This record gives sequence, C-alpha cells and structure tokens, in this order.
Amino acid sequence: MASGEAAAAHRSPEELETLISELQKKHQMDLLNLTLTTQPFKTLQFFIFATLQYLRRSLVYILAKGGWILVLFLPVFAVGLLLLSVDGPHEKHIQELIHYTRFSLWWVALGVASSIGLGSGLHTFVLYLGPHIAFFTIKAMKCGRVDLKAAPYDTIQLKMSPSWLEKDCSEFGPPVYPALPGSLVRVPLSSILPQVQLEAILWGLGTALGELPPYFIARAARMSGNKVGAVEELDAASSKEDGFLSFYLKKTKRWFLSHSQHLNFFTILVLASVPNPLFDLAGIMCGQFGISFWKFFLATLTGKAIIKAHIQDQDVFYYLNHLITNPAES
Repeated sequence: MASGEAAAAHRSPEELETLISELQKKHQMDLLNLTLTTQPFKTLQFFIFATLQYLRRSLVYILAKGGWILVLFLPVFAVGLLLLSVDGPHEKHIQELIHYTRFSLWWVALGVASSIGLGSGLHTFVLYLGPHIAFFTIKAMKCGRVDLKAAPYDTIQLKMSPSWLEKDCSEFGPPVYPALPGSLVRVPLSSILPQVQLEAILWGLGTALGELPPYFIARAARMSGNKVGAVEELDAASSKEDGFLSFYLKKTKRWFLSHSQHLNFFTILVLASVPNPLFDLAGIMCGQFGISFWKFFLATLTGKAIIKAHIQDQDVFYYLNHLITNPAES
C-alpha cells in the first residue's frame, strides 16, 4: 500500500491525468457491458444493492426531515383501521371513500401505463378511456339524457362494467333532449363532457406522472456529470430503427437540442397539449438542462390532464356524432 502511494506521488501530473482518463474509460466500458443479457447475476446484485441503499436513504431522510409526518400519519392510519373494523352509520361513507379511491387509482394507473416506457407503453386511451367515452355518448344519445351514472365512479373499471351500460332507457325516465328523425337523440357536447371529464382528468394526471422517469433519469445523469448519456441511448435506439421512425427521432432530438434555450413553461405546455409520442425527449432535455421539477411537472400536468384530455374527448364525441348523423359515409 505504501509503495503504491509512493509510486503515485512520483508520477507527473500528465501521467496522473492519463491514468485517470484510462480508468474512466474502463469504467464506462464496464457500465456498457453491465446488462441482464451479458452479466445477469452481477446486474441483479447491483440492482438489489442500489434498491436497498435507496430505501435506506429514503428512510433516514423521512426520519430526519419528515418525522412529524409519521407522527400525524400513524394516528390517521389507526383511526382508519378502527373505522373499517367497527360497524355504524359511518360505514356507508367509508364504502363511498373506497369506491372513489379505487376509481381514481384505476384511471391514474391507466394513464401511467399509457405514457411510461419512452413511448412503448400501453395505449390505454384507445383500449379504455376512448371506448368508455364512446359507450357513454351512444347511451346518452339513445336515451336522450346524460344523468345515467349511479355515482361519479360508475365507470369501466377492472373486472367491473358500469351499471348504466346494460340498463334499458325506460329505467332512466323520458328523454330530456329532442329526438332526431331516427331512434337517437342529439345531446350537446357541453352536457356529455362533464359526465366523462373526471375520468379524462385522472387519466391525464397518470400520463403526466408517467413522463417523470425520463426527466429524473436525465437530471440524475446531469448531476453525475454524464450530461449526454440519455441522448446517446436514444441515438443508439434510433440507429436500430430503419426508415421514417429513425429519421423523425433524430430530427426531433436535434430540434430539442438546438432550441433548448426555449424550454420554458409555455413550450412544455404546448408540447404536452398535443398528441406527441416523443414527449419523453422533452422530459430528457428538461432534466439535462436543469429545468425545475415544478415547472416541468405543472406544465406537463396542465397540458396532458386539462388540454389534451379534453381535446381527445371532443374528438371522440364529434367522430361519433358525425357517424350518427351521416350513416351513409361511415
């Protein structure tokens, strides 16, 4: 040990700089070769170690900075368990709260599943939210009224279908809106939208939450000094694709890089408000160039949960309305 330190002390600054550069290159090569396919056991070992270390740091931080939160949370948790185990007039309110919680978690989880994974997520708008809006719109036009739900959470959920879907229109009462020449009734969008916008907003909230991992990954890379690592991964991914997708990905990345000085609240809001499968690039750029978390998240939340979700709702409504009023063109 002493001989090694003595040898290092006699090295010139140029030799030390060269040695450090070689060690950094070796470290980068080791990181590139550390994958589940090449070194599965070592990768899992490091993953478990990093997870435990993160949990330990989080617990220490909570105990040090947020001890008062635990003090307040534990009595609330105890009271909640007591209310769940004791019968009484409060039972119906507890059940109502459980229904709302399940409903909220379902639509938020669908939104997260739709946007997480650098554009490779599950397209839950097409699979769940869009069909739900379409079913409700058709039912409202068929029955001539929009007060079909038994409760705001009476929607499509996991292993559950809404109660209004299979009911006959006579169970809701006479039509409120004037009938068309056919069997359907013209119901305005302003009446249908409030009935489905809560699901759309929760779904949009989930999509905004799903955009956070690329932002945090890029910010962590920036803090560690690897400022272009995330973009290099996207370059590697795009180089494996052929044709228009690779060209579009590279052009979009170059646009973000050349316009990074314009990544403000309004720009992020506009990018989040339109259907944009490569919005993850905006999150990566915001993380790399030090855009504050709240600026990025609030702009993304406003764009996706308020603007984009309502635009998609209107698209579904107007498309159905067009098909109904112009059946020959469908």
